[in-house]
Amino acid sequence: MNILKTMLLAAAATAAMGGSALAADEDIALSFNLGATTDYVFRGVSQTNNEGQIFGGADATLYGIGYAGVWVSNVEFGNGTDLEYDIYAGIKPTIGVVNLDFGVYYYGYTNQPTGSHEDYVEYKAAASTAVGPATVGALVFYSPEFFGKTGKATYYEVNGAVPVAEKVSVSGAIGHQEIEGPADYNTWNLGVGYALNDTVGFDLRYHDTDEHGFGDIYESKVVLGVKASF
Repeated sequence: MNILKTMLLAAAATAAMGGSALAADEDIALSFNLGATTDYVFRGVSQTNNEGQIFGGADATLYGIGYAGVWVSNVEFGNGTDLEYDIYAGIKPTIGVVNLDFGVYYYGYTNQPTGSHEDYVEYKAAASTAVGPATVGALVFYSPEFFGKTGKATYYEVNGAVPVAEKVSVSGAIGHQEIEGPADYNTWNLGVGYALNDTVGFDLRYHDTDEHGFGDIYESKVVLGVKASF
């Protein structure tokens, strides 16, 4: 947790020192986020051994189409690994009514055991569009060498979100994770988001997978989270 705080403070300090230069360029914008959840669930699987999460990140939007960012969170794999840091970049072009997203993500972990090979890279391709008041989308993530050097892996997902009241929305997703070897599984989630104001939002979400036999981190769970974006 001390590493997490240090990284967030460093990111904030960097932004503060570069703030005046960025403010002068309307084509570059910075945003930040901080939050906490009752469990860090990634593709249906707990990354904190069914315990709580604290996270934070910084994002830069470049010329209205490019983006780059960093995000950090505590993790608990039961082997000493205690922090995840993600570094990512990409572009978000629009073709007609379809919004596209092509990016690359690096997932790094601190204090991982020697030889565990937890760090990995993924490539993302996603598309979304409005259907009336709703938004529907699909995405694919591909890794040539997945977490733990388990080989090639591909994640497919379809998702959607729809506002149901002035500050309330419902969203969900169905995904399939393919990993070389007998580790494939399906996952799904459904939740309700509430925007307290322009900065703070809450999310209550149900997550599950079809492979409870892989361990209790794959079992169904209800997660409450809060996030501040500024």
